[in-house]
This record gives sequence, C-alpha cells and structure tokens, in this order.
Amino acid sequence: MRTAPPLRRPVVLLVGLLLLSIVAAGIVLHATRSGTADPPAQTAATTTTAAGDGGRAPRFVGAAACRSCHEVEYRAWSGSNHDRAMQTATPDTVLGDFANATFRQHGVESRFYRRGDRFFVRTEGADGKLADYEIGYTFGVYPLQQYLVAFPGGRYQALSIAWDSRPKEKGGQRWFHLQPERRVDHKDALHWTGNYQNWALQCAECHSTNLRKGYDAASHTYRSTFSEINVACEACHGPGSRHVAWAAGAKPPHPAQGDIGLPRLGSRWLDAWKFPTADARVAVRDKPSDPAGMNVCAACHARRSTLSEERKPGAVLADSHRLAMLTAPNYHADGQQREEVYVWGSFLQSRMQQSGVTCMDCHEPHSLQTRARGNALCNRCHNAAQHDVPAHHRHQTGGPGAQCIDCHMPTQNYMVIHARQDHSLRVPRPDLSLSLGTPNACNQCHADRKPEWAAQAMDRWYGRAWRDRPSYGPTLHAGATRGMQGLPGLLDLARNPAAPGIIRATAATLAQPHTTPETLQTAHTLLADPDPLLRIAALGLLDAAPPEVRLQIAAPLLSDPVRGVRIEAARLLADVPSERFGAAGRAAQAAAMQEYQNALDLEADWPSGRLNIGILRLRQGRGDEALLAFEQAIALDPLFEPAYVNLADTLRRLGRDADGERVLRQGLALLPRSAELHHALGLLLVRQGDQRAALRELSAAARLAPENPRFLYVEAIALHSAGRKSEALALLRRADQRHTFGDSIQNSPLPASPRR
Repeated sequence: MRTAPPLRRPVVLLVGLLLLSIVAAGIVLHATRSGTADPPAQTAATTTTAAGDGGRAPRFVGAAACRSCHEVEYRAWSGSNHDRAMQTATPDTVLGDFANATFRQHGVESRFYRRGDRFFVRTEGADGKLADYEIGYTFGVYPLQQYLVAFPGGRYQALSIAWDSRPKEKGGQRWFHLQPERRVDHKDALHWTGNYQNWALQCAECHSTNLRKGYDAASHTYRSTFSEINVACEACHGPGSRHVAWAAGAKPPHPAQGDIGLPRLGSRWLDAWKFPTADARVAVRDKPSDPAGMNVCAACHARRSTLSEERKPGAVLADSHRLAMLTAPNYHADGQQREEVYVWGSFLQSRMQQSGVTCMDCHEPHSLQTRARGNALCNRCHNAAQHDVPAHHRHQTGGPGAQCIDCHMPTQNYMVIHARQDHSLRVPRPDLSLSLGTPNACNQCHADRKPEWAAQAMDRWYGRAWRDRPSYGPTLHAGATRGMQGLPGLLDLARNPAAPGIIRATAATLAQPHTTPETLQTAHTLLADPDPLLRIAALGLLDAAPPEVRLQIAAPLLSDPVRGVRIEAARLLADVPSERFGAAGRAAQAAAMQEYQNALDLEADWPSGRLNIGILRLRQGRGDEALLAFEQAIALDPLFEPAYVNLADTLRRLGRDADGERVLRQGLALLPRSAELHHALGLLLVRQGDQRAALRELSAAARLAPENPRFLYVEAIALHSAGRKSEALALLRRADQRHTFGDSIQNSPLPASPRR
C-alpha cells in the first residue's frame, strides 16, 4: 500500500500535493458485508497488424502481442513479482491457508475458508461485527500476499491480515496482522474497511498496467479501469500499437537508431563499465547513460503523489508525480530511509547514481533478479582484490558483515516482514549517530554496542579520515531544527552543483519557511537549474514574496517543459489576477492552472487532496468554496487535523471566529493531543481577549510538541503578556538550548501578544 507524506507551507497548515502518510487517522466509510462491487474494467487490448497506425494515439495491445518477437524477455517476466503483482483469486494464485484456518488477535478471531474455487474470510466488518467476505483478488506475492474484497461504489479493500509467503523455516507460512502492536478496530483509521485501505486510493496505480482511477468526487465512487491486471510490458514501455505496426513491416537487421514506435530503454549494462587499469579501485562508465531507462522505474519505486495519469515512458518523474523530499518523518536527518520510501529517493542521493549507475546495471528489468549474486554483483564495478577482502570490510570472509550490502545497504522491515535495503549506498557513519541520532549499519548488527564503540573501531581500522567525508546530514539537520541559524547552510547547499539534486532540493524545501533577500536571490538562481526538482523547490522559496515579485520571477515557469514545475508555478501564482499576465502569459497561466486543477481532482479521494482544493480556492479569493472543500476533507477523515485548522482560519478571514472556535473544539474532541489544534485555539482566544484560556491552550501545544520551536516561542510571548516575564525568559532559554533561536530572539524585547 503506497502513500506519500505531506508538504506543509506557511499557509496555516497547507498539506502539499504529496499525500498524507497513513499515520494520520481516517474514517470508516460506507461498507457492507458482501462483495457487490463490479470488478475493475479491463480495457480492450487490440493488436495492430497493419503497416501503419493511421496517425492515431498509441493504444495498449497487451503482453501477448510482445511475446512472438520478445520470447526471452517474456519468459523472464513470466512468474516475476511484476507478473503476479495483482491476480484474480483462484486456486492457482491464492497462497494463503484457506482450509478453515483461524487467526486471532486483540480479541477478534478471523476464519479463512473455501467454497469450491472461491475464497472467503469471516472477520470484523465496518460495523464491528463478524461477517463473511469473498476474496476478489490477490495482491503481491512475496514475502507476503494481501487480499482484496469488493465493496459498493467500485471500492476494493485490502485486508490487514496478510499471508506470510516465506518458507516455514524463515518464519513464513502463517497469517499475520500488518499492525501487530495495536488494536485496529472498526473505528480505527487503519481498519481494513476504511478509506486508507482502499485499493484505488493507495495501491492500484503501481500494481496494474494503464490504471485509470476513475474517481467521482460527487458520489465518492470509483470506475477504475486497467488494460492489464498486472505490471506487464506496457507498464514500462508504454502503449505498444505503434511498435507492433512498425514490427509488422520491419525486416532484420533492425536499426540501432530511429523511430520504432516505442522509446528505447536499453542500459548497456554489460559493456558500459570498464576498469581503466588493472589495479583501479572502481570501474568507470564510457559515456553517460540515457536516463529514460531508469526513469521508468521511478514512478512506482518512489515516495510520491500523482500529478497525472498520462505518464510518458522514460520521462522524468516530475512530469507525472511529485517526489517526497528527504525530510522527517520519512527520512532520517542524513537521508537514510525511515518510513517506507520505496528506494528512488534513496538512490538519487547515492554516489552510485552520480557516477552513472542505473537500476538496470544491477537489476534485470524483466525477471527483476539481480545481475549476479552476493558480492559478485558489486565486484563488477568495484575491484574485488581491494574491496572483497577482510582488509577492507574487517569481517571474516563468508561470515556476517562480509557482504557489501551488510554495511552499505542496511535493511529495514516494512509491512512487518518485508526487509528492504537502503539504496543510498552510504559508508557507515557511527559518528553521525552520536551528533544527529541517525542509525548506522555497524550498530544495526551489533545492537548491543554503542555508536562510540563502532566509531572507535573504524578509527583503528581506517584512521580518522573517514570522519571527514562530506555529509549533508548536519546541514539538513540544522535546517530542520535551528530555525534561521540553519538558513545560510541550507542556501549554500541548495546552490552547490556538486551535491545530488534531491539533496539540494531538500535544502531549498527546508529553507522555504524563512524569507530573506538571500532566499529570493537563491530562488532566482535555482529556477534556471536543469533539474526540475530544484525548479519546483525554488518556486516554493517565493511563497511569501509579494505578488509582483512572484509574478516577475515565476511567470516564465508556467511554460516549463516539465508538468510538475508548471503546476507549482500555477499554485504559486494562483492569487495573481489573470489580467496582470499579459496576453501570452494568460494562455500559459490558464493552461498550467488547468493542469493543477486536474492534479487536485485526481487526488480528491484523499482528505489532503480536498484540503489542497480548499487552499487553492482560498488563494483565489473564493472563501465559500474553500470552506466547502475543508468540510469535505473532514467528512472523508474526521481525524484529519489540518482540515480543522484551515477551516477555522478561513472562518477567521470571513469574520466568523465564533464558528471557528466551534470547529477547533470539535476537532479537539476527537484529537485531544493535537498540538496544532490547541495552538490554533489559543491564538483564537487571544483574539477574543481571553488571555488566561489562551495561555492554557498555547502551553498545551508546546507541551505536546516540544520539538516545535514556534509553539515554545508563542507560549513564551503569552507568558510575557500575562506578566510572567521571568517564566517567559526561562522558557526561551531552555528552548534555545534545544532549538537555537538565535541572538536576534534572545536579545530582543518580547512583543505584546502572540501573532499568527
């Protein structure tokens, strides 16, 4: 189940185009006890056999049309995890034990059974009562398999009880719950019948070919379609009708160049890498690779949200999706994986990617197997005589720690049992574990030891020079925790052309809450960067600039060749009247705004999608429509905190603070430990003149989220306003030790009252 985290901007609690992580709570939507939904429609796959394609748009033809010419690739793909990504539930595809097997957890006993060739589960439904549900589809195959159940409105829900398909000797061949540590009842956000376990919402795009979600916001229903149920040939290569037409008239020898009706995605993995000398430490690539081959992997192997279902094979990810930056909670401060981030964001940080390594250099794209096993894979480019020896890895050959991936690609379990390697391929840094609190591969294996022990061992083995290797972690950590004091480092990093693009874009993203002349100058510079990630992040740096500045600097990006950049420019300029763009500019602005609206509509089944629609309407001066969108977000998920804050703030703008107070108290009744809601209510009470009640709420916010310096600072202001100056100064001093507000705050007089 794939999700992406929010981006927050300084418009109350703006959740950006990236979707909320599932850790947010959800609502149990309408569900019944029988699988009555129509199955997702499979669109026709028609093979073109004529010599031409009549100038029509390319169509999907199905994997069977590829087999006659590409038998080797077809056989490698057959039976792969892509081939079996989603399947109709049959005796041949269901791996779980449905022979009246039972699974009990937190007082609920579920039973799995068969009726002939049909598969059923009796488990807790949306009303909290046991009921019988038919399994419609299998989802995934290894190391676990999930099961989809049909519900009304075109929804398919993923059971939270999954089958461990690993061998028994590895702990498999059992039922287990994907949330083993908590009681997930029918009122819980993550209950299997709820919105966040919806196939079309979460999973469908990456498990089928040519998926169209087909969501209707008015009725909250789906008419999802796909051309093939699994991840087949055209999921990566694109619709094949033109290629089939070309192949019908082509005769060998086939040209190495020219239009063949499909993008060429080859990687030259075997002949591209050579050792310049016999004793060279690493191989080098003879010429840069075509990024198109690797780009096709990105959309489904990245933490991201979808901007458009019209994805061109080989195009940069930003043309169809919005990538999550390397920020908490998804990543540790130095960029290591934390939440499930699906590899791409990790790999973009790596020295491997900067050196020209592509996904297909290591992974065969049809079978999905690695090109070689164990250290032999790495030894293709890393001289084994210098790396695959105890003098380098300092462990006994053949034992734990001697595999390259043990130190350079440590694993983390997701979905309980799915161990995934961190693809940032970094050198272990136990010294950063001490200063940043980040994990390191040494202590992942030696869990009974401290990072100091690991750092001292590396000092003995390699000297102390390894501690001086460049790391972006301290700069990003300072940018996230030290406020304005971290800004210079962030801007220097964002402008550093030697750093990976995703690192630079993350630095620019962390700098966005701070507006100075230097941030505007940095934004102006980065808008010309060839990496669309940098251009998108640079536009965010302009958020707080006056409209005339934003218009002058950002308007040209409305015509950027990458859709994601155009959409971010449209968002940034949404409050600028169309007549200020000029004749040519108005056309570009209208087209980009339509793309932005299409992206929001595509994600309207997410509460965060409705929230973003509301924020757009607010920027456009359409307050009543903004209120409706925020209310719809709450209807989708009554535990969606940002919707309450934005709804209350919109009511404030409309002069309806009394209604806003009711909204915030409604949210707090459901989310009593929400620091954001307590903070917003405290500010509202300040405006109403109830200083004592306001201080209680502001103090609660600071207590519940001590990592947020804004809450601590505002509480200090409230204490000062209440005449408790010594307490205010003491709080600021304690907070400064943790957050380093800076001399400008410590030495300046406190304002009279809190301000938003």
